[in-house]
Amino acid sequence: RFQGDHKTNYIEMVREAIDANDRLYLFSYENMRSNHFKDVRLHFRGSSSDKNSMSDENDSSSGTDGRIFLGKNKLLQIALGRGPEDEYSDNLHKLSKILSGSVGVLCTNQSASDVEEYFAKLAVEDFARAGAIAPRSVSLTKEQVETHPVSMVEQFRKLGLPVEVKNGRVSFIGGREEWEVCKEGKELSVEQCKILVHFGVKL
Repeated sequence: RFQGDHKTNYIEMVREAIDANDRLYLFSYENMRSNHFKDVRLHFRGSSSDKNSMSDENDSSSGTDGRIFLGKNKLLQIALGRGPEDEYSDNLHKLSKILSGSVGVLCTNQSASDVEEYFAKLAVEDFARAGAIAPRSVSLTKEQVETHPVSMVEQFRKLGLPVEVKNGRVSFIGGREEWEVCKEGKELSVEQCKILVHFGVKL
């Protein structure tokens, strides 16, 4: 019964947000870290918050200026309505049909231009996760590896870096000037991500 009440409350919360705001947006996201998403919630939440609202962990935020819902696509579809006969407001069933995957719903009174500009600039650089697609190619120079102690050579080799000790310094094998860690558009491996983190490279 508790679970049923929980679902009912969530649906009601979505519909209250629809009534309280002028605009509804569907947005998609990838590799979103919780600390970054809190900034998004705060941006649209306004200056005050409802202490009775569901927490970030339960996929919603509330306040005077807007609300964001994500992570419960099926419940969102019920709240919006799955067809013309049960949609909560005109044309919401059309939005419901495309609710799938890593998406969220934003209810806000902010202007369309402000919302679109905010999301257009939202991309945040962070340390990459294994399995993500590299947004750009990254190469290390010989100067970057030379600054490390020779005791790091074995660890670097385990991560796939082609290094050796030459004249008491860590160097690339064969005297190469640089080595490509990852290529734009290619999936990142665990080892590549560890190399990027070690050298402080965010994507």
